[in-house]
Amino acid sequence: MSRTARRRAALRLPSWTATLYWKFAVFITVMCCTLAALLGILVHVLVGKQIESQARSYALDRLERTVDTYVSGESLGRDAAVDPPGLPRDLREMAVRKKQRGTQLADYQGTPTMWAVAPVDGNRALALRVDYSRRAAALRGLDRAIIGSSAAAIGVTLLVGLVAVSRITRRLHHTAQVARRISTGDLDARVRDRRAQRPDLAQDEAAAVAAALDAMAANLQTKLHSEQRFTADVSHELRTPLTGLHAAAELLPPGRPTEMVQERIQTMRRLTEDLLEISRLDAQVERADLGVHQLGPLAERAVRATGLAAEVRVVRDARVETDQRRLERVLGNLITNAHKHGRPPVVVTVDGPVVTVRDHGDGYPDELLAHGPQRFKTSSGDGRRTGHGLGLTIAAGQARVLGTTLTFSNAPDGGAVATLVLCSA
Repeated sequence: MSRTARRRAALRLPSWTATLYWKFAVFITVMCCTLAALLGILVHVLVGKQIESQARSYALDRLERTVDTYVSGESLGRDAAVDPPGLPRDLREMAVRKKQRGTQLADYQGTPTMWAVAPVDGNRALALRVDYSRRAAALRGLDRAIIGSSAAAIGVTLLVGLVAVSRITRRLHHTAQVARRISTGDLDARVRDRRAQRPDLAQDEAAAVAAALDAMAANLQTKLHSEQRFTADVSHELRTPLTGLHAAAELLPPGRPTEMVQERIQTMRRLTEDLLEISRLDAQVERADLGVHQLGPLAERAVRATGLAAEVRVVRDARVETDQRRLERVLGNLITNAHKHGRPPVVVTVDGPVVTVRDHGDGYPDELLAHGPQRFKTSSGDGRRTGHGLGLTIAAGQARVLGTTLTFSNAPDGGAVATLVLCSA
């Protein structure tokens, strides 16, 4: 891993920080802290200026009385003196050179002090010290009060905001769960958001999303049921004329044309039966007749039933709970697909409750690996036949009825691999 990649990995935040709940919490905290800081600084500056202005006025008033005392020759007291040590140089220069009175806030022996000066005879400055420590302590107390009240306000605001946003995030989370159920084929799933079902209430974004998802699921379910009924009706109506065609073809004189007609009729009959089976699988009316069977002999029997060449390797036999007829249907379709769209040898391997069917052809296309089998999808974009049509669709549907897992992959050295994982008895 490069240094840049390691740095990015180190800076990557935990996954929980990506949720709307925590983003909103951080947003509220940052905004409250920013607002509290701005208001605190504003109050501190305004109050500080007011306190300082009052202290300057008080110092100038006392300075006026001190000047009168100095002119009359009386004692100045301990807080007033002429050119005292510690007097700020800038303040003394203003009194001596500019002959002006003035004030300045500075530290005197570690204590905040407000100085006030006035010019006197002999280029000297009469200075007065006013203790500023009580006013500074009051300002610090105000700062502590601002910080405490800001922290309490931030806590209350954050709590109320999180309670409010948690209601929205729960609704969105429930909507996402329903959307995932719909994506897996559960078209009966609905959000049924209470606000969305109350048109008299104001509709927020979460209600709009929930209503749109429910409407989409209802439309999909209606269209799917319509397609299922159409497929079943067409397949059922085709059986009668196909039976008549088959009987009529048996009366034709022997010959190649007759054989071709019979082959086409047989193909049509198989297609019709496959469509009827898919209709039943889509309607979810199929139920497995489960029993305990030895998996190795079942695999060998399924291979023999296809009439196609396939090697059966029993690495480790196992007793499984399954429907024998449906399992043979799944394996038969996988073997037939391997011969039709792959290349020999076709190998059926039994390893415990796991059965794999592998050919040595070009493998499954990326579309099948990403989205699973799709009916009538039998060729890729370049025209090469890939073989994920009705056969694999029926195999996947029957696997779901059995409660087993059927996955599709490609072998590293070439060839398509279908893996069926059954339930051990």
